[in-house]
Amino acid sequence: MITIRPERPADVPAREALLDRAMGPCRFTKGSERLRAGNLPAAGLALVAVASGPDGRERLVGTVRLWPVSAGGRDGLLLGPLAVDPDRQGEGIGAALMRHALAEATRRGHAAVLLVGDAPYYARFGFSAAVTAGLGMPNGPEPRLLARELVPGALAGAAGTVTQRLPAGAARRAVRRPAGVTGLPLPRAA
Repeated sequence: MITIRPERPADVPAREALLDRAMGPCRFTKGSERLRAGNLPAAGLALVAVASGPDGRERLVGTVRLWPVSAGGRDGLLLGPLAVDPDRQGEGIGAALMRHALAEATRRGHAAVLLVGDAPYYARFGFSAAVTAGLGMPNGPEPRLLARELVPGALAGAAGTVTQRLPAGAARRAVRRPAGVTGLPLPRAA
């Protein structure tokens, strides 16, 4: 049985190990990492999927986080990474995480969710490039930038670079890049 619940601090090591298995170290070189580095996920929008084993212990099998961003001056969320344990892919865990995350973002009053991904996969969740034509990522134009407006018109006319948006009163966290990982520069800690 799979349960989706909020991520707990104790989940972080298992989450990082899952991301390493599912995505490898290249995950730290992506443009969207610049929008996550030094930030915290939006309140209530760091989710995990756990499977209960025969011994009753939970095993983390999927994860998704949504991050506060500004998209052309409009508040939004950046979804990612969405990952499922490679041994459990094809079971609908990723789709369940996506649906849960979008429902929770809507319930919490967010207006739009952006992500960088494959349009054919994410179209089934309502994502498209229709409202992202004027937007770019920190590393430049991104043809795979997709969005879903949770509030109709939330991104209408949005233009510019998607930037990190820290929650009010939040300080930037210190950022550490894993050993041996090179690529995009990380933002300076404040």
